[in-house]
Amino acid sequence: MKVRILSSALNDLAAGRAFYDAQGDGLGDYFFDSVFSDIDSLNLYGGVHSKIAGFHRLLTHRFPYAVYYKLDSDQVVTVFRRQHPAKTTRDLKNL
Repeated sequence: MKVRILSSALNDLAAGRAFYDAQGDGLGDYFFDSVFSDIDSLNLYGGVHSKIAGFHRLLTHRFPYAVYYKLDSDQVVTVFRRQHPAKTTRDLKNL
């Protein structure tokens, strides 16, 4: 399976990294690596997560965030957003 990450998700990751960098030295890098590890797992587990607003939702393991993605008929996982759940429903409806 192939994973494609949209710029909206990359922007969310950059904002999360900046937030955690401000919390402690090296924490932003740890956040970034942890969430990318979860995204990489979609190569094997894409499509098994529950759906919210028409998107699959992968809850990250080490941080309170979720990865929202869709799986198309060509077995390509497209990651749309990575954001705090309170903001996500509104944003996903606009995609």
